[in-house]
Amino acid sequence: MTSTDRTSTPRSRRERPAKPALSRSGIVAAAVRVLRAEGLGKVTMRRLAAELDTGPASLYVYVRNTDELHAAVLDALLAEVDLAPARDTGGDWRERLTRLLTSYRDMLFRHPSLARSALTVHPSGEHYLDLVEAVLALLREGGVSDARAAWGVDLLLQHVTATAAEHAGEDGTDTMEAAFTAIDEASPARHPEIARLAGVLVAGAPGRLAWGVATLIAGIETAPEPPYHPS
Repeated sequence: MTSTDRTSTPRSRRERPAKPALSRSGIVAAAVRVLRAEGLGKVTMRRLAAELDTGPASLYVYVRNTDELHAAVLDALLAEVDLAPARDTGGDWRERLTRLLTSYRDMLFRHPSLARSALTVHPSGEHYLDLVEAVLALLREGGVSDARAAWGVDLLLQHVTATAAEHAGEDGTDTMEAAFTAIDEASPARHPEIARLAGVLVAGAPGRLAWGVATLIAGIETAPEPPYHPS
């Protein structure tokens, strides 16, 4: 047999390296890679199947649908949130809670295609639970009642998520600019209060998120007890 013949001989399938076994963690890791490289819109079962050299049907054994996949991706990225403020013992607990929530917002800013999805997906992994635990621990440190803290954590995370989603992506920037222009050009005759406060309404001072969080914290501390009655 000539060297040419040997080269043209098809390689046996048994000689090829075995593909890594599929797992939920492997699928989520691949999804995060695709997100970082191509954006959330490309994180689909078909795209991941190509990434993992398998068929889309194989993925449904580990992930029920795209929404669950996106929730798992969000949970994986929540590992980037700095939870140190909840472990620190010095300084005002409100300031540390603000730093914690700012870190969460910054994570969403680093992944703008995920920020809007974060408003509707519902992560349930350990990193999400770590974030909730950290917020609850700081509220407890501040003497917030259990019921107020339990309901308040949802308000705080929703506010920060919505803030990040509002600024996410080029389309979000375009629509915000249009809204700012409308406010700036509002008729004093028809909308006198908007015209009077136009500069303040659109002010994007760095402290805006901190002010919002402080306002929510103050409300959580002083609001009536939630009408929750354990069965």
